[in-house]
Amino acid sequence: MFSEKFIKVLKSAQSVTVLTGAGISAESGVPTFRGDDGLWKKFKPEELANFDAFIKNTELVWEWYKYRKKLIADVKPNPGHYALVEMENIFSNFSLITQNVDNLHRRAGSKKVFELHGNIQKNYCIGCKKEFSDEIIFSKLEIPRCDNCGELIRPGVVWFGECLPEDQWNEAEKATRNCEIFFTIGTSAVVYPAASLPYLAKEHGAFLIEINPEPTPVTSIVDEFLQGKSGEILPELVKVIIKK
Repeated sequence: MFSEKFIKVLKSAQSVTVLTGAGISAESGVPTFRGDDGLWKKFKPEELANFDAFIKNTELVWEWYKYRKKLIADVKPNPGHYALVEMENIFSNFSLITQNVDNLHRRAGSKKVFELHGNIQKNYCIGCKKEFSDEIIFSKLEIPRCDNCGELIRPGVVWFGECLPEDQWNEAEKATRNCEIFFTIGTSAVVYPAASLPYLAKEHGAFLIEINPEPTPVTSIVDEFLQGKSGEILPELVKVIIKK
């Protein structure tokens, strides 16, 4: 499954950075919210996942996010998530960058995680930025408001038209520039700026690996393309690393 060159690089590397996308979560059954889901079939995510919609129709947007939160809460990490936790314990310098908001990496046990698009299990006040747990959100029948300043509470995700969290992006770029091996896993490689990271890694001399069921725009520049499910490939990869 793995080339001799890849195994050699893998066994000598100290610094590894991983970028994950929707593919790794899909293997856990995370819904895409673009299917036939009753009421939500009438809306596109872009129509609800933006700040203007939140202000104009707060109750509807919160109804949608509570629905999403409940669905994701029932989903569990898969073997791919757990294999990345093992890799973090093996490599002395390991960073995990994710485009996913489902919190599955942290739930699996990953510690050094940079969440480019936020985390759906977090919430904060649009005024004073105070954070609120999902438990508080679900305890409120009315539109959730901050008990500190009275402003609206919103989900802790990056909406369409919003910038990525600066601290998360800066750390992600830093980890990408400084790694010896860079993995791109389950991402379509078309959503920017995250899609630029594999190219940045390659530019700085990293050995580039892609794990995906199908080729993507980045496949042409990778050093190793591992076609298949990350939940099957990553556990096998860990076995190879442990044998060193």
